[in-house]
Amino acid sequence: MGETIGPRLYCCCNCRNQVSLHDDIIAKTFQGRYGRGFLFSHAMNIVVGPKEDRHLMTGLHTVADVYCGDCHEVLGWKYEKAYEASQKYKEGKFILEKSKIGMENW
Repeated sequence: MGETIGPRLYCCCNCRNQVSLHDDIIAKTFQGRYGRGFLFSHAMNIVVGPKEDRHLMTGLHTVADVYCGDCHEVLGWKYEKAYEASQKYKEGKFILEKSKIGMENW
């Protein structure tokens, strides 16, 4: 009774569009623009914006902002390229800001 069926999900805090699976979290210790961010291996139902070089806390990266596919709220960014060898593991992965996502099926 009362059990949820299906995977635990993260959704856009604005429109509740599902954007990632809890199982895709790699780390919860990242810094976003507006506070803590989670590093995800995958994201869904999003739009990836244009690439740009940005100086982040860990150095220069090529990133692209990611937006909710439904309401177009900025949710975080995608790491396209890391210029330092120690940061290459981030390439192709997503930062979703904790303040921009909510939980579903918890």
